[in-house]
Amino acid sequence: MPLGTLDRDPPPFFRQGPSALSKLAVCSALALLLMVADARFKVMQPVRVALAAALYPVQWLALQPVELGGRVVNYFSTLATAETAQEEARRKLSMQSQRANQVEELELENQRLRKLLDLTPRLTATFHAAQVIYDAADPYTRKVIIDKGLAHHMAVGSPVLDETGVIGQITRVYPLMSEVTLVTDRDHAIPVLNARTGARGVAFGDTSSHADALELRYMAANADVAVGDLLTTSGVDGVYPPGLPVARVEKVERRVDAVFARIYCVPLGLVSGAEHVVVLDPLSDKIPPRPVPEPVAPAAKSKGAKP
Repeated sequence: MPLGTLDRDPPPFFRQGPSALSKLAVCSALALLLMVADARFKVMQPVRVALAAALYPVQWLALQPVELGGRVVNYFSTLATAETAQEEARRKLSMQSQRANQVEELELENQRLRKLLDLTPRLTATFHAAQVIYDAADPYTRKVIIDKGLAHHMAVGSPVLDETGVIGQITRVYPLMSEVTLVTDRDHAIPVLNARTGARGVAFGDTSSHADALELRYMAANADVAVGDLLTTSGVDGVYPPGLPVARVEKVERRVDAVFARIYCVPLGLVSGAEHVVVLDPLSDKIPPRPVPEPVAPAAKSKGAKP
């Protein structure tokens, strides 16, 4: 019989060492012990730290192609976005240049007409920059706190606006901060003017349609109000300067059995996320006081009149 065909394994009688079942039981018990020790006593934490430190260079090398690809894609996408933004900025700049020229001509014409008609000049308000610190703690109101107060010459009633429109009015002043009631607060009202029709109205804060909304109340059911109309401050209250954008009409509901229409508006100012705002000085200090009526002398009694 050839030697190559002989079985080289020793017979089962001479095998030594534990069986496979014993090894499985020991390894399972050891794994369970390590898991319990790691969960209760954090025994394997130093081992994890050492392995992470040792494998970090390998992970860094493996991630380099991915990061390089992401940088290339980000570069081209950023370049395209920058070109688009530059083109949009150029278009807006050209439009603003044209409007600036028209505004200068209209302002000069307005000044000449006011001087010709002997009208009082428009009131101008000074402004102060401020930053929103946090929202008010009352969940039933819409108020924010800004970082300017009595020490910065803030006054109650000062209008507050951002780069897009009016967001509220200062209602309480502290030494180093002030409380601003937003236009969407249910207790806040602001006189507005429809820029398309010239009709005046009063916009109140309303949260029935959604979180940040206003309602133009007390407008007749047949009033000329359409979706998309721009509402600006009318200036008749002596607080807000005229012409500041406030809201835009979103929905108009007219009912046959109702005297007034339900007009819902969306504020133009960023009432929910404004960070930097501008505070205008109230115009009430610059408006001349109302004349005091002269007392009327009592009529003289006639001689024939009975006492």
